[in-house]
Amino acid sequence: MKIGYDIPDGLLYTRTHEWLRRSEDDRDQATIGITDFAQDEVGDVVYVDLPPAGTEVSAGEPCAEIESTKTVAELYAPVDGEVIAANDDLDGRPELVNTSPYDQGWMIRLRIADGADLEGMLDSAAYRTLIETG
Repeated sequence: MKIGYDIPDGLLYTRTHEWLRRSEDDRDQATIGITDFAQDEVGDVVYVDLPPAGTEVSAGEPCAEIESTKTVAELYAPVDGEVIAANDDLDGRPELVNTSPYDQGWMIRLRIADGADLEGMLDSAAYRTLIETG
């Protein structure tokens, strides 16, 4: 396990190690992926199975699968919503989840069904405390 994980300010985080970035242009849209901590725990990602656009997801429920050389993990939807895009770049380059978890390694974009779901999410300081205290 590495020390000093990247935890950008301005994102929201879950206790299951997903991040959510709300769109600047449309606050009802969000981009989602796994955190730097999560990608380190999972190991070298070799395949990502993402839901197609139009898929309805529910907060706290698995919505994608992440396969690595060590394990198979799930991406949990941080909020209720509808998938509006999946990161097709991950089909040919799943390692982007490891090398750029907050940028090129994003997984899905959602239209948020209920903004109230965001209230239970963590800011960067609270997420840092979560991973430091285990």
